Amino acid sequence: MTAGTVEYASTTGRGVVAAAVLGSGMAMLDGTVVNVALRTIGIHLDASLAQLQWISNGYLLMLASLILLGGALGDRFGRRRIFVIGVIAFAAASMLCGLAPNPETLIAARVLQGVGGALLTPGSLAIIEAVFVHEDRGRAIGAWTGLGSIAAAIGPFVGGALVEYADWRWIFWINAPIAAGTVFVALRYVPESKARSEGRFDVPGAVLAAVSLAGITYCLIEWQSQLAVPALVLGLLAGAAFLIVERRTPHPMLPLDLFASRVFSAANAMTLLVYAALGAVLFFLVINLQTVLGYGPLQAGVSTIPITIIMLLLAPRGGALGTRIGPRIPMTVGPLVMAVGVAWLSRLQAGSSYWLAVLPPLVVFGLGLALMVAPLTATVLAAASDERAGIASGVNNAVARAGSLFAVAALPAAVGLSGDQYDQPVAFGSAYGNALLICAALLSAGGVVSWMMIPHHALAAPTEEPEAPERVPAAHQLDCPHRGH
Repeated sequence: MTAGTVEYASTTGRGVVAAAVLGSGMAMLDGTVVNVALRTIGIHLDASLAQLQWISNGYLLMLASLILLGGALGDRFGRRRIFVIGVIAFAAASMLCGLAPNPETLIAARVLQGVGGALLTPGSLAIIEAVFVHEDRGRAIGAWTGLGSIAAAIGPFVGGALVEYADWRWIFWINAPIAAGTVFVALRYVPESKARSEGRFDVPGAVLAAVSLAGITYCLIEWQSQLAVPALVLGLLAGAAFLIVERRTPHPMLPLDLFASRVFSAANAMTLLVYAALGAVLFFLVINLQTVLGYGPLQAGVSTIPITIIMLLLAPRGGALGTRIGPRIPMTVGPLVMAVGVAWLSRLQAGSSYWLAVLPPLVVFGLGLALMVAPLTATVLAAASDERAGIASGVNNAVARAGSLFAVAALPAAVGLSGDQYDQPVAFGSAYGNALLICAALLSAGGVVSWMMIPHHALAAPTEEPEAPERVPAAHQLDCPHRGH
């Protein structure tokens, strides 16, 4: 079989979907279980809260910085080849994570994991779009979305059970057999595909993006360090240089002219605000459930499953609603409903009932998320030409991860948390409420941006494939809401 000729019902077609689902599912599973395990990791490795932030953010830093470059590498050197390299790198880094004797080693291994994630994440969907015949792509993407979401659903069970009944290190080691299966299926069934290569890679842009995000993140997390201000200055200068390079290079990693579209700019501004809140909410909530409410890792992980169930059941309906009435109302009401759920969650305290104080606000939060996600994705894609839909989606993906990166870095210090206070019920419980109120404000701001800047007719030319709006719920992740980043 060759690229663009694979049929969904064929053995090869099923193998392609299986490889894409296994690869992206491994990344989703890892993100979920790491979030559940953070408190246990901190206790076992005697880590500070700042180190826990780096364990979460080291991965996000590389993913946000390099995901666009990873997609470009796949287009140039072969999507299957780069996908397989990413899977192997992700698994090798996962093994190092599981062997880490101290927080510093684990942080370094998580950074390497992020590099692998940046190579495999864009490849999973790009392979499907490249190798299937046009009329079967929608069906294949739908299968990838549905099957990939299973990883988000089982992640809390698997992660919580491994942490509680085995050892937290197994949450990383479990990636090895998944990766082996992914590589076997990919090499056996996935045909190679490439795009026509033009120009040189934007390596300076990728380096400057990574330096900028790293410098700003370091300042936010290590704000009491003597290096905080120099890191911030370096990050800002690198960010300015990145914009100059992207404007002048013939083949930029981030085409700045995309932002000439008011709709594209507004959708990404809204994404930054909403996914900053989403990443921080899940970071704080899972720790709070364990530290303040006394849940075990398994119980804490399973507690957030209602969000995934609601997404699976209602996200497609949210996409259909956005197509019918336009994205402005879903993208406005969705974040506002999420803000109500988060403000409600901020009231959690020791002794709160799950059925009365945790489940209802999670349901409200999930309803808002399901209403918002698919219209947001469709709006981003519709704001760019068909030829640039891939880069538009990649930019939005990177913006979402950068939002989570900055929020998880900044909020603990903003609410007065430091040291080992993530394991002190009184200190963490008090700060938790303030952190979630800030997240509710971010979500509300996202709704306001949508109402003011997203027109009703942003989806006037909807895509022919009805499943397309469902891409990001699975990729978010990637970004599925239970990545916890």
